[in-house]
Amino acid sequence: MKIINNILESIVMEAFERAGFDSKYGKVSLSDRPDLCDYQCNGALTAAKEYKKAPFMIADEVVKNIENQMIKKAEMVKPGFINITLSEKFLSEYCQKMIESNKLGFEDVKGKKIVLDYGGPNIAKPLHVGHLRPAVIGESIKRIHKFVGDEVIGDVHLGDWGLQMGLIIEELKVRKPDLLYFDENYEGDYPKDPPFTIDELEEIYPAASKKTKVEDNATAEEIAFAEEFKENARKNTGLLQQQKRGYYDLWKQIVAVSLEDLKKNYEKLNVNFDLWLGESDSQKYVPEMIKMMEDRKIIYESDGAMVVDVQEPTDNNTINPCMILKRGGVSCYQTTDLATLLQRKKEFNPDEVIYVVDKRQEMHFVQVFRCAKKADLVNSDTVLTFLGFGTINGKDGKPFKTRDGGVMRLEKLIEEVNKKIYNKLADNKEMTEKEKNEISKIVGLAALKYADLSNQISKDYIFDIDKFTSIEGDTGPYILYTIVRVKSIIKKYKENNPNFVKSKINIPGSDVERNIMLLISQFNQTIEQAYIENAPYKICSYLYKLATEFNSFYNNTKILKEEKATAEAHIELITLVKHVLEIGIDLLGFSAPDKM
Repeated sequence: MKIINNILESIVMEAFERAGFDSKYGKVSLSDRPDLCDYQCNGALTAAKEYKKAPFMIADEVVKNIENQMIKKAEMVKPGFINITLSEKFLSEYCQKMIESNKLGFEDVKGKKIVLDYGGPNIAKPLHVGHLRPAVIGESIKRIHKFVGDEVIGDVHLGDWGLQMGLIIEELKVRKPDLLYFDENYEGDYPKDPPFTIDELEEIYPAASKKTKVEDNATAEEIAFAEEFKENARKNTGLLQQQKRGYYDLWKQIVAVSLEDLKKNYEKLNVNFDLWLGESDSQKYVPEMIKMMEDRKIIYESDGAMVVDVQEPTDNNTINPCMILKRGGVSCYQTTDLATLLQRKKEFNPDEVIYVVDKRQEMHFVQVFRCAKKADLVNSDTVLTFLGFGTINGKDGKPFKTRDGGVMRLEKLIEEVNKKIYNKLADNKEMTEKEKNEISKIVGLAALKYADLSNQISKDYIFDIDKFTSIEGDTGPYILYTIVRVKSIIKKYKENNPNFVKSKINIPGSDVERNIMLLISQFNQTIEQAYIENAPYKICSYLYKLATEFNSFYNNTKILKEEKATAEAHIELITLVKHVLEIGIDLLGFSAPDKM
């Protein structure tokens, strides 16, 4: 089905032409005054300059040339707006066609192949609150692109090859020096079972990292110890990247233990990756990448490191060279990100690669993208997209922390939100204890994800658990409560009317019923906009408006007591509301329970 906005645009463009004006001025948009009209065209205001004519005169001539059965009224409003109101008959028929169509009539775009890089956790570190946004945003964008018709490959892109691995190895040497992995003379097979638990592993890295830091009043001995520990970690990293026996096998144990825990926690977020690859998986492409740069004579030595210039003549600010290898040939973030792009080109040949990462890494990706194009690591027409997200802040406006000032583990955050929902259900005597626990997890996830996705990706937002878990207002629980309410009405009606016959939607008989149909008819346009702009918040905004309109309809309509034909038509309409809301929340990455 064609998007209504596009249908109207064709009609208005033709009207501009018939009136003697350029059709380019016939662009149509949703009305910013829904109390006055459904859609509007402001082209006459722009055309006035070219045609040296008052905007209202141009608009008036165009309106006289607008004739179509889908339009109830087209009128000129000074100084030159063209206001358009759709006919009620058209709205009901359009909604009925949505019911009868696959994907509510959404027409797939020409599908692209996209690699979506999101998640980005580091091995041997627990997921914390900072990992929420890339996981939630990336999962929603993946679902939106798949719905529209793209082939999307989601890659978690693990941080498993950097200095943190060298630090962990050094700390293990101190704690467990007798491990076979550190015996230079050992030639047998290494143990299958890891020499640590996930809890031990997650404590080892921060302990190692702490040893590399010194206070302002540190003694010379403390400074020397920190420098030595860090230098040893660097050496360990280099040896690991050379796949030194023992180190490499220990590293595989670290990755395996971490990966099991990561998968468990991402599952709680209903986040699923197609690929669980890390920085290490791109290492085999590094020599080829370096050679490509050498063949193009773009790589050179600078202070012992290998770099590529990425400054462009149009830059207003200095863009530093992109570092390819550190001193001693050690890989860095740029190395692995560039080699990963080459890997993705060879294995998937994507039309686009989208990165969902902290917006503070923007300069890093400016360097990487420019270097990748310059070195021909990606096709010339491959689109490289950086989606930088803002931070989650506490009520003090600073990055979200625990009560004792630490970084909150994501697992703990999920538990707190679920507990908040559970407490709201505690007094419900119609639910079993098992139902309360299950529903609190479903609603808690919706509260957490909706709170994040309802904000524009690049903006910071305040984490307010009381607001986000409320059943009132623009929240995930409110959307779910609306779906549950619709389900309940449909269930009760069918129980009371066992001979229920599927009906068709009637022409709206009230303003609130018309508003619901108008919003439903805008579903496809909303999805298209969210897709084009990579903006899940547009879906959140749309779902909230539709839920609010439905609840207004519910409060003013006694569906269960209506005359049979009217009731069945209304059941058909609210079933469509439910379907739209359910597709919407699925695109956001959560689902609705059967009761709340």
